Amino acid sequence: MSNQKNVLMICTDHWSGSLLGCAGRTDIMTPTLDYLANNGVWFENFYSECPVCIPARRTMMTGLSPRSHGDRVYSDHMRMPEVPTLAQTFHEQGYQTMAVGKLHVYPQRDRIGFDDVILAEEGRYELGTVDDYQIWLGEQGFIGQEFLHSMGNNTYYTRPWHLPDRTHPTNWVTMEMMKQIKRKDPTKPFFYYCSYQFPHPPLVPLQTYLDMYSEEEIKPPTDQDWLDDSHIFKAMCAQASIYSKKEQRRARRAFFAQCTHIDYQIRLLVGTLRECGLLDDTILVFTSDHGDMLFDHGMVAKRCFYEEAACVPFILSGKPMQPWKGRVETKLAGMGDLMPTLLNLCGLSIPSTVEGIPLMTEQTHEYLYGEISEGEKATRMIRWQNYKLIYYPCGNVLQLFDLEKDPKETHNFAADAGYEAILKKMVQQMISCLHDGDLEWIRDGKLIGFDGGDYVEKADYGMYNQRGYHWPTPGGYSNQGKNA
Repeated sequence: MSNQKNVLMICTDHWSGSLLGCAGRTDIMTPTLDYLANNGVWFENFYSECPVCIPARRTMMTGLSPRSHGDRVYSDHMRMPEVPTLAQTFHEQGYQTMAVGKLHVYPQRDRIGFDDVILAEEGRYELGTVDDYQIWLGEQGFIGQEFLHSMGNNTYYTRPWHLPDRTHPTNWVTMEMMKQIKRKDPTKPFFYYCSYQFPHPPLVPLQTYLDMYSEEEIKPPTDQDWLDDSHIFKAMCAQASIYSKKEQRRARRAFFAQCTHIDYQIRLLVGTLRECGLLDDTILVFTSDHGDMLFDHGMVAKRCFYEEAACVPFILSGKPMQPWKGRVETKLAGMGDLMPTLLNLCGLSIPSTVEGIPLMTEQTHEYLYGEISEGEKATRMIRWQNYKLIYYPCGNVLQLFDLEKDPKETHNFAADAGYEAILKKMVQQMISCLHDGDLEWIRDGKLIGFDGGDYVEKADYGMYNQRGYHWPTPGGYSNQGKNA
């Protein structure tokens, strides 16, 4: 019997770092995560360096920056880089490894170093795979019906889940992970990865959790004084602009309900660990690949560097974290730090390819660099001390936020007196990080960006990745899955 620590890593999709009771939100119910944070370590400044699903998960699973792993866009046919992954590294150092839920890699059945994967991939037939959740759903008599609720995977309309509660993907992932906990190899420690596809749309909460909230008690979206009718902000706000105020309120209520559903399901995972005699030796990890703007600043979803999209939860808890009980860590951290942090806590060696740092040490980042998208919506970020610089090369727009004075990013300080030296320093930090085609945005040591011309409104006739009836498996599918 090994005396090494186990790790249960829980990952969600679209969960903002602010959507926790322990973060001061009184309008969302997250009692399980609050308890874990209060009895472990909670990182206030943990960022997704490329806040969209696939690039973020590549960083999470390799410890590499987007520049190094090759994706800052969302390349759904890009294979994982040929470096040791998080799961592979645990496996090679004696751990049993298992993943349940969403991986979002290509090809879909690539186990990326896990001994096995029980897959729930949101019905991505365009990538050629029927996942394990779909197979199970068919065996229960609901074959192909997972999307007959008619809500889109990147839209913010909502209705309750349309099938029995036990068939909800959140419940299914929990049940499958509890089975794996019970099947643990008694001769090895484990690294288990439990990956929920929610609160990512579709917004289809169980009625039980929807009933826990009223629209009136949920705080309204954050406003600001910097949003204008420039090309870049028209583009950034386009997806959210179709929703009425009523639809926005309903969406936020449903989104919060999906968060609370996951929070309550985590209690079952903890209970299963306890009843199997594994809890005392298990590090509990909670995070998300990125957040969701959820109509703050007139935007939805991800692909930007405002706090709601880019700053995500990172909680380390469980009895092995007892020495750090109740610690709120303010150091700057990113998704690339997750892999070395977990390996370090378990006393394992860290591959030389890893670029992140082990966070439970004295090591720190001077600043963090983030990059997302190319072309019209290209966005770059520097996070340094209490400040954040966001750069849109389309129109050469700079935004400087003082997160100590203005944590909701309601005011752009870039032109304010007293911030000249800070802005100059952070612009130089950003210039030093730009690479490849981004270097065209620089002239004579200054950022010049590019002229985007007049904004042209675009239609998405696929309704932001709308799914349909999934039986039989559709043939002749082309690669149309974007932003999933």
